[in-house]
Amino acid sequence: MTSGASSLDSAALVRADEAELSALIARMGEGDQAALSSLYDRTSARVFALALRVLRDQTAAEEVVLDVYMQAYRQAGSYEPGRGRAMAWLLSLARSRAVDRVRAEARQRRHLAPLDETAPPPSRDPDPDESTAAAEVARVVRAALDALDPEQRRVLEIAYYSGLSQSEIALALGLPLGTVKTRTRSAIMTLRRQLQTFFGEASA
Repeated sequence: MTSGASSLDSAALVRADEAELSALIARMGEGDQAALSSLYDRTSARVFALALRVLRDQTAAEEVVLDVYMQAYRQAGSYEPGRGRAMAWLLSLARSRAVDRVRAEARQRRHLAPLDETAPPPSRDPDPDESTAAAEVARVVRAALDALDPEQRRVLEIAYYSGLSQSEIALALGLPLGTVKTRTRSAIMTLRRQLQTFFGEASA
């Protein structure tokens, strides 16, 4: 068998698998719990791997996986195959759930941390100018991020909060890898130009 024929066979298998997953989700939308069980058996390993990569904790990742499939069952009726592949849809749910958990745990740690750990060390000689400058830098960075195209900002936020590679982000969003790379590169270049403008003016 030639390499070309092998590639065609692989593509056909991928299409067939995708069609079967979409069919399972459609049955879930009709309340078929057996379809949920089949979908879990076929896809949970990849969903767990993504959750584990984000959370770096097996127990937390397992809990996220259960949440993902319960959410998938509830939302199966609204899934539209034409808008994205079934596996990408599941991975997107997993990424969102895992990132939400990371953020919630971070908020909880800040809330429970002793005051002397969260409060900045006292300064004998407070410098109002330094505080003002730090606040201004934070404002400029936030404004630069807000000014990005929403699709570009989403890719950057996923990379920052989840630590996924560009290939994994592409898979999670159901996008071509080249599109993810282009959006990331464009976003970084835009941020760099905006921040260079600010810091250049500040140092002038």
